[in-house]
Order: sequence, then structure tokens, then C-alpha cells
Amino acid sequence: MSFAWNHLQEAKQIIDKLDVALIDDMAARLATLRERGGRLFFLGVGGSAGNCSHAVNDFRKIAGIEAYAPTDNVSELTARTNDEGWETVFVEWLKVSRLTKNDAIFVFSVGGGNLAKNVSPNLVRALQFAKAIGCMIFGVVGRDGGYTAKVGDAVCVVPTVNPEAVTPHSEAFQAVVWHLLVSHPALRLVPTKWESIAAGTPQR
Repeated sequence: MSFAWNHLQEAKQIIDKLDVALIDDMAARLATLRERGGRLFFLGVGGSAGNCSHAVNDFRKIAGIEAYAPTDNVSELTARTNDEGWETVFVEWLKVSRLTKNDAIFVFSVGGGNLAKNVSPNLVRALQFAKAIGCMIFGVVGRDGGYTAKVGDAVCVVPTVNPEAVTPHSEAFQAVVWHLLVSHPALRLVPTKWESIAAGTPQR
């Protein structure tokens, strides 16, 4: 079989193995976050940082949740990296944002962070800070989920069906899960453009 066929078959296997009850629980917890006026901070690096930017848009526009991603501010990100070091870029950003226990962190990551292996230490430092405050932690991560899955309150671990494709599947399913969440009846407030056109909903 072709590489494309195999890759898509693996995606099917991942869908069958996802923890549906956990994802429904994530939606319920996020709805509670919105009700209490909490903010949602998306953290990720590399491709996951790009997913964070997209998710911020969707959670703000579709679900009505105040959301941010520190990686969207390239000036502050690079200044902190240059002056203070990569490991502290997220935790220091969260401190200035006055993170509280009413807010939540949402991590997109393949490894989830691991200090011993020096993998995404910036995520680990941010999560340590969030836990000390009592802030809720969400995540969509790959493989065993690392530190995020260890300390998180609602973390979806993308099942590994091919050890050689952990990164592409993990980052792809970050998008699957967050789009599911903003489309979930517990969270969606605003219809998306093309669905509203098809339904004949008047456009503003």
C-alpha cells in the first residue's frame, strides 16, 4: 500500500482510540471556565504554536472565551528568549498576565514537556507555576504526554499507532480536538460562516 493510504489508516485508528468521554469532559470544564469569566492561555512550540494561534481565534470567535497565546507576540517572545532564556518565556509571560486560579492553561505539544530530557522546559515551568496557583490545565499531547499529562486536569493523549509518525499525528489531532470542542453544543455560541450560509442564517 502507498504511504498516503497507510497514514490515513493510522488516522482512522487514532480516531477509534480517542477518549471520547474525556473530550466531552473538556467541553464541560471549558463551559464552566467561560461562565466564571476565566481566560484561556494556549501554550505550544513549533507547529503546536501555530495551532495555538488558530485555536485562540476559534475559542474567542466561536466559543466566546477570552483566549491568548504568548507566541503570538514575537517581539516579547524573542526579547525574553534573548534576555532571560527559552525556559522562562511562558512562565514570565503568564506572571505579567496575572494568571489566576479562575483562568486555565491549554497545552498543545507532542512531548508534553520533560525537564530531565530538556524537552520543552518552557512548558514545564509554566505548568509548575499554574499548578502552584491552582489554575486548571487542559492539553492535547502525543505519545505519553510528558509533564502535561502528568499534572493536567483534562488532557487528551493522542494514541501512538506508528512510532515514526508521532509528530504529524499529534499536531494534526490537536486541530481535530480543538475544532470538536468549539463545535460542541456546550461551547459553540456563534455559527461558523459556511454552515450559517447553508442554513440561510442572515449574515451580520
